[in-house]
Amino acid sequence: MPQEPYTLKIIRVDLSTKEVTEEFIDGETTAKYVGGTGLATKYLWEEVPAGVKWSDPENRITFFTGPLAGTRVCGSGTFSVTTMGACTGMAGTSQANGFLGAFMRHSGVDGVIVQGVADKWTRLHIEDGTVRLLDAERLVGKDTWETEDAVKEETEGRCSVYSIGPAGEHLVRFSAIVGDRGHVAAHNGVGAVMGSKKIKCISAVKGDVKPRVVDPETLVAKAKELTEFTKQVDPGLVKYGTSDGFRPLGAMGAVPMMNYTTNVFPEDNKYYPEYLRTQYPKGKPAACWACAIAHCRIMELTDGPYEGFVGEEPEYEGMAEMGPLIGMKDPGETVYLCNLIDRLGLDVNESGYMTAWLMECYEKGYLKKDDFDGIEMNWGDSKAVAAMLKKIAYREGCGDSFAEGTKRSAERVGGEAQDCCVYTMKGATPRGHDHRGHWSEFIDTCLSNTGTIETGGHLFTPPNLGLERVKDRFDPIAMSTMNALLNGGRNVEDSLGICRLCTPSLALTIECVNAVTGWEWTVDNVRETGLRVVNLMRMFNFRHGLKKEIEAPSVRYSSTPTDGPAEGFGIREHWETIRDNYYEKMGWDVETGRPLPETLQKYGIEDLVEQYSQGA
Repeated sequence: MPQEPYTLKIIRVDLSTKEVTEEFIDGETTAKYVGGTGLATKYLWEEVPAGVKWSDPENRITFFTGPLAGTRVCGSGTFSVTTMGACTGMAGTSQANGFLGAFMRHSGVDGVIVQGVADKWTRLHIEDGTVRLLDAERLVGKDTWETEDAVKEETEGRCSVYSIGPAGEHLVRFSAIVGDRGHVAAHNGVGAVMGSKKIKCISAVKGDVKPRVVDPETLVAKAKELTEFTKQVDPGLVKYGTSDGFRPLGAMGAVPMMNYTTNVFPEDNKYYPEYLRTQYPKGKPAACWACAIAHCRIMELTDGPYEGFVGEEPEYEGMAEMGPLIGMKDPGETVYLCNLIDRLGLDVNESGYMTAWLMECYEKGYLKKDDFDGIEMNWGDSKAVAAMLKKIAYREGCGDSFAEGTKRSAERVGGEAQDCCVYTMKGATPRGHDHRGHWSEFIDTCLSNTGTIETGGHLFTPPNLGLERVKDRFDPIAMSTMNALLNGGRNVEDSLGICRLCTPSLALTIECVNAVTGWEWTVDNVRETGLRVVNLMRMFNFRHGLKKEIEAPSVRYSSTPTDGPAEGFGIREHWETIRDNYYEKMGWDVETGRPLPETLQKYGIEDLVEQYSQGA
């Protein structure tokens, strides 16, 4: 029998008027944009016109789940935050794991759209199928852990809480949204947008609503197969977590070290997961919703200056950013700093590159002790890092200017100091890799719509799409072509309501989605969906100032490694060739990078064609 269309229930909140209303997304729209980042991009395009800035009331911030959220599929507690970001002034989206996405759906809510600005600090609380606006003034000044504890103490039932810390309250451009003790939505300053609207936190109580599943029996079987497949193809993830990536990335010259001044770090073995798990054995698993991988852990430090500290074992990126990137030789101090960053509500990527830049500037005399309010920013000094991060989070003293992010800070200082800062010209920083040894992510970071990677992921890999892997990772044409072929993968992952680490099989993921929704998705449908979102988001960015010349790396970011596995391989001389080839393969105007009308037509966003011709 034909199934009813797979529809979604969205709650719209206007903070300026305190109005809360329901909207239902029809089955055709859901099939086209799915949920999460995909559906949110549609709203951004339709509701945030040219001239709106990231901190304006007219900006939107969305908290959307996807069809797999809250089901029995492994890692299905995720949600995506999408908005116009504070770092680039263009689209930003970030996925967070934990429980909020599942609890939203078990409360009968598929997503929340927020507009306007509250007249006082507010908590968005999801329960019994709606959103309540609760007073959050008493939470102001609390860090993210303290906020979570305070909200849970006064809430009945199982509750997930995501909040901004002092950084978001003070509109630090690279502030994050942190919840469920260690899970983070951070890229492109989504926490700053939340702070600009005076939202201190969003919480959700697990209800009794079961997410609609068209074929429960098939879902159970395919979800189990997907979990087992994940364990088989990535046993290191299961055993050690994402820090298992240190060794292979190091072999590529892709672990960031000392602000990109070297690819050789004698203490890098201390960041291998075997050392961490042996040195700090008192850890215990802290799994997200329905997660059978359980790579997340709570860790207790057993030595060093922070002995006795208990916090989350950082993911690879945090360990790299607060480890080798800043010259930190003690992984225990790295653990402490990563948790401090979470508590303050900062993005660990931007925090890492900011800190490393300040350290090199101090070492070379570009900036002096007086520029840091008396802090001596020496390599690997955790006390100095902690002091500076707190200044930034509260915009105190020198922290006020550094709170504007790496690009703006570097441009303010200028000269040789600017040249040694790692950032994209759009205003974001890379993730926790030295991309000079990882060209696929280098290309993606500079050319993506979101200020971070949006190509490939676990879902779109060459084998999953029937493509041959590129043999030479330093081949500018081959790598940029492959990036174009894999584009949209992350956007699809972030539309499904499932952890990115749990989707290594495209075929099984599709079968899970079809079992939930009743769709008949194929690989071609998935690719089309991803590219539809990519092109729509790109049109949004052109509306808000995207130009070809800013799709480029900074001087230091594009420098040539002088040692290590990537020694001598420089991307800068190839950049224009890479960018133009990528544009061509994506069906974009090579002169501007703007999607061609026929490309918009191809991906079913015909309504943009007329707007294109009118210069919208």
